[in-house]
Amino acid sequence: MQNYETLSSYSKDELIRLIELYSKNWLAMDGVWFQSIERTRGMDEAMFHDAEAWKRFTVIEARRIKEFLQLPERPGLDGLARALRLRFYANLNEDRIEIEGNTLTYTSINCRVQRARERKGMPFHLCKEVGIIEYREFARAIDDRFSCACVSCYPDVTDPSCCCKWRFTLREE
Repeated sequence: MQNYETLSSYSKDELIRLIELYSKNWLAMDGVWFQSIERTRGMDEAMFHDAEAWKRFTVIEARRIKEFLQLPERPGLDGLARALRLRFYANLNEDRIEIEGNTLTYTSINCRVQRARERKGMPFHLCKEVGIIEYREFARAIDDRFSCACVSCYPDVTDPSCCCKWRFTLREE
């Protein structure tokens, strides 16, 4: 109860800033453990563990967001769009969501992870392989009818106007 009392003493604007701080802290922790493995055991080992972590985390995150939003079992494109907006890093990265027909395209215009690696003089994170796991499993946890395809993501950049782009297609039954 003590934490609730502490949090309830803050204004809405302060709580929004706190959410941003929590998001930055979480993302920093994600980067710190990854870079520790990358430095000591190499990129391949770091990527293996990154993929293993995302296989589990992204489903947990999606289920909790789905519950928070009180989405139905199969909320479709609108449900996925709403859920993507609440991901832990959604308020840190500039993104765009477009829906056309039975397809949702999610574009990360500016990625905090890649910009941080760039600032530090590090090579870009090879995020496509892990991104496929992350976005596919997130979408399926929101609605099991989704398939996910990478449109553009490092190292296979096909759209230089963004950091990455993903296409989710809702299978009609």
